[in-house]
Amino acid sequence: VFNIPAVNISEHKDEYMVSLAAPGLKKDDFEIKIDGNMLTISSEKEENKEEKEKKFTRKEYSYSSFSRSFTLPEEIKRDKIEAKYENGVLKVSLPRSEDTMKSAIKTISVE
Repeated sequence: VFNIPAVNISEHKDEYMVSLAAPGLKKDDFEIKIDGNMLTISSEKEENKEEKEKKFTRKEYSYSSFSRSFTLPEEIKRDKIEAKYENGVLKVSLPRSEDTMKSAIKTISVE
């Protein structure tokens, strides 16, 4: 069964938070890359199970993978991105530049 993990993206005052539901994985199963303005979260996992029963051996191979890509806004501090995996959820913090946060609010005068 192939499932693409569900993703929530929330915007906060000083960061964006990408939360990806991926239960059953370990933190080492994830690969997170930034290429230009593209953030890619992927995983490849292969499991081998072997059971010996009476006079025969049964093997089951399970292979699952996924890849999700997101375009990063210009205001993201790429060198400050952090990721944490807890309770089946991968959380990627995308800090925003203070300069762009200040300039995000603009007042227009009416003439």
